Amino acid sequence: MTVFVDTSAWYAAADVDDAGHERAARRLQEFAGGLLTSDHVLVETWFLAARRLGTETAEQLVNGIRVGIARVEPAIVADLEVAARIGEDFADQVFSLVDRTSWSIMQRLGVHEAVSLDADFSVFRFGRDRKRAFTVYS
Repeated sequence: MTVFVDTSAWYAAADVDDAGHERAARRLQEFAGGLLTSDHVLVETWFLAARRLGTETAEQLVNGIRVGIARVEPAIVADLEVAARIGEDFADQVFSLVDRTSWSIMQRLGVHEAVSLDADFSVFRFGRDRKRAFTVYS
């Protein structure tokens, strides 16, 4: 099974002092071998880790992810267009561009499971009827 991993999970797994550390580490271990993330998530993860844990740790974290822990899917222009539409369709929400791009990539690749500690992943719904949620492992 392929599971998309969000910045919140990567960061929490890396920071032993984070409240979600144990949960995130457990989920990443549970789905090892089937982890997927995006280039946008890697950039966001680097900035968050660099600000909170230092640039050396951020470099180690992102390099570890991209060199074997997860498949890194690049966002394409079509993903940015879908992300823009998600922003318009959910104008009452403040979903980040990285999250919206992640959801577009997940839809494009047919991935319906995610590891995230971000509440927005539980709010967003796939599909025209907005009834089909993806499964979020937190």
